[in-house]
Amino acid sequence: MTARIGVVTFPGSLDDRDAARAIRVVGAEPVALWHADADLHGVDAVVLPGGFSYGDYLRAGAISRFSPVMESVVDAARGGMPVLGICNGFQILCEAHLLPGAMIKNDHRAFICTEQTLRVENVETAWTREYAPGERITVPLKNQDGQFVADERTLDELEAEGRVVFRYVDRNPNGSRRDIAGITNAAGNVVGLMPHPEHAVEPGFGPDGPDGPRSGTDGRRFFTSVISALVA
Repeated sequence: MTARIGVVTFPGSLDDRDAARAIRVVGAEPVALWHADADLHGVDAVVLPGGFSYGDYLRAGAISRFSPVMESVVDAARGGMPVLGICNGFQILCEAHLLPGAMIKNDHRAFICTEQTLRVENVETAWTREYAPGERITVPLKNQDGQFVADERTLDELEAEGRVVFRYVDRNPNGSRRDIAGITNAAGNVVGLMPHPEHAVEPGFGPDGPDGPRSGTDGRRFFTSVISALVA
């Protein structure tokens, strides 16, 4: 059976079609979900894509958190459904309290768009099971509210429980505490990260890789991981 993975579109979403294409490239079926529709239409997993939902008014993700679809996403996530939040999606997951901490303006106070190296810290989640512990991957990064912050107690808990999924290496592009680029919930089904794996799934369209310019496909295994998790 083909996995059906929903991609939510909010007002101001930018990367919903890119996420849907990434899902299609790995052989799953992308299902368009609308922010004002609480029905998840029987999907097996959900992606909250990047962008600037509601123009990032108030705080990034603060308004989207109250969209009708999010009530269903929160319930499904708490029931074990895999949910991935990318960039603005990560911000929404924090606002919805599916993940701890918050996202604030980059420490340099500017938008950044670059290729970013990450170290994989946790391969036990639904979205990372096909990576290797300690593996370095390169995916695009683009944000202006990408600085992950939390109090020291929360950060210590994330570290102690192995819930840091990715760290920035070589440089910290936005000032995130402890170089954290992505985290997971305790159950491992909800993952949020700032970089964009959906932009690194096809040769010719991703970051530079070992096979030459634009050859990087390190983001592809996010989506193959969840497929394997769903059939396990």
